Amino acid sequence: MAGASTPVLLGPTGIGKTAVAYALQAHWPLEVISADSRQVYRGLDIGTAKPPARWLARLPHHGIDLVRPGERYSAGRFAADAPGWIAAVRARDRLPVVVGGTGLYVRALADGLFAEPPLDALRRRDLERWTRGLEPIDLVRWAARLDPGFRGGGRQRAVRAIEVALLTGQPLSHWQAHARARGVITPWYVVLTAPRPVLHQRIQVRAEEMVRRGMIEEVAAVLAEGLPAGAPGLDAIGPREAVEYLHGQRTRESVADAVAIASRQYAKRQETWFRHQLEGPVLTLDATRPPEELAAEIAARWAERPG
Repeated sequence: MAGASTPVLLGPTGIGKTAVAYALQAHWPLEVISADSRQVYRGLDIGTAKPPARWLARLPHHGIDLVRPGERYSAGRFAADAPGWIAAVRARDRLPVVVGGTGLYVRALADGLFAEPPLDALRRRDLERWTRGLEPIDLVRWAARLDPGFRGGGRQRAVRAIEVALLTGQPLSHWQAHARARGVITPWYVVLTAPRPVLHQRIQVRAEEMVRRGMIEEVAAVLAEGLPAGAPGLDAIGPREAVEYLHGQRTRESVADAVAIASRQYAKRQETWFRHQLEGPVLTLDATRPPEELAAEIAARWAERPG
C-alpha cells in the first residue's frame, strides 16, 4: 500500500506550477519534491527553468541540481531517492508537495517502478559508445525493434530501452509488467490547465526570456567541459536548441522560436498523459487565475478532502 496522502501539483511546461507552489507557503509549511527530469542537472539553471535563487532560499526543493550534465539520472534513480526526501520532510513536520511534469517520475512515487535488473558495466559502456553515434531516429527504431512495448520518447528513453533489452535478454516493457514495486505516496492530484492560446503565449515569452537571460552562454560553458552535444542534460528542450546554434545548425535568432515550438509539442504530450494516466480523483484548475488565488483554492480543497 502507498504511503501518506501527498499533494501532487502537475501541469504542462510553462503553465506556472512553480509560482503556485511558491504561493502555497502562505497556507502550508511545505517543501517541494521536484518531479522534473531536466532540473536534476547542475549548471543548466536557465535552460531548465529552475526557480529563481531567491525562491529556493525561501522554499526548499529536493530533486534539483543532483548530477552534472553528461551523467544519466533515470526515473529509477528518482524512485530510489525521493522516498528519503519525503520521509525527511515529514520528519520535520512539514508537508512534501510533489511539483513537476515528468510523468514517469510521478508514476514512480504513486504507482512504483520495477526494480531494474543488474546491467553488466563493461557491456553497458560498449553499448553507450555505440548508441552515442546513432541519430535520434535510429535510436527510436532500434528501441522499437527490441521492445514491442516501446512507446516512444526522447533519446535517453530510447537508449535505456535498448540497453535493458540487449543486456538482460528481456525488453523493458517485460520488466515493467512483471516486477513492479509499490508506490510510496497516495497522490492527491492537482492539474493546472489553460486555454491553448494562453499556454502557447506563456511558452513563447518564457523561451524568449531564456535566451535573453543567457541560456546559450550557459550551455556553451557546459560544452566547454568537453561533453558531446547529445550528452544527458544537453538533449532536453532548451539546451538542445542552444547546442544546435553553437554547432552552426541554426541561427541565434531562431533559438527562442525553436524552443517554443518544441515546448508546445511537449506540453501537448504532457496534457495527454495527465488525461489518461492519473488514477484517482483529480482537481483541475484554470491557471489563468493568479497563483495566490489558485494556492488558496488548493489549500481549501485539501482541507475538505475525505479522511
